[in-house]
Amino acid sequence: MSAATAHLRRAGAPAWARLPLALAVLLVLAAIAYPLTDGAARDAVSWTIVLVGSAVSVTSAAAAHGARTAAAVLGLVVVAAVAFEAVGTATGVPYGPYTYSDALGPTLLRVPFLVPLAWLMMAWPSRVLAVVLTRRVRPGRQRAARVVVAAAVFAGWDVVLDPQLVQAGYWTWAQPQPGLPGIDTVPLTNLGGWLLAGLVLMSLLDLAVARTALPGGPRAGSGAAVAAPLLVIAWMVPGGALAHALWLDLPGSAAWGAALSVPVLVTLAVQARRP
Repeated sequence: MSAATAHLRRAGAPAWARLPLALAVLLVLAAIAYPLTDGAARDAVSWTIVLVGSAVSVTSAAAAHGARTAAAVLGLVVVAAVAFEAVGTATGVPYGPYTYSDALGPTLLRVPFLVPLAWLMMAWPSRVLAVVLTRRVRPGRQRAARVVVAAAVFAGWDVVLDPQLVQAGYWTWAQPQPGLPGIDTVPLTNLGGWLLAGLVLMSLLDLAVARTALPGGPRAGSGAAVAAPLLVIAWMVPGGALAHALWLDLPGSAAWGAALSVPVLVTLAVQARRP
């Protein structure tokens, strides 16, 4: 943390540019607390993770690209989430039929307020990781690759997260089978739905960043703006898989989390070895 702070100071970044990284550390602490709690305390931890995670996304977008981009990211993700989830709860399309419990609190169009914030927590880190993973793709193909990879990361995150939240009683699936091997509480249709939603959302986010970002590329302080969402996704997916294996009795999603992390880590390792 101190090294990142020193870098930001040398770059002339304002003090608030360090906020995304501080929030990301707070989210990690909350995520550590999740498997150590139960009942109402675990519900409070879940709310904290989502609220802090959504704040990481908005502040890191602002730190890297400016306030207009942050506002666009917030608005786009919330609208897309409510639209997809409202259709999903009403018709079962595109995820399959599911029902939210009352544990998530107030709703809009039968969608709990917490759900769009969870999308926000996941969407921006997925895009940031995709930008990193596709940075060596040919320029003419980079945009399409970035959108596809971001959608895949977005859906892969849910492969790990969904069984955990079904276990917590936040929603249930009417027809949970067939599912991925080792996961018997979430249907395969959910994965297809998340891939579709991810492609739509990441396409919109890519356009929004292109049209709203301040000229001249990422701003001073964008190092922390990138590090913060990457820390969030690194802790919530591979770290979440570890929690599933050791504390939450979810070996299937633990295995999938580990498996899905491998190609990301291999790509990053290959990039690091190339000049």
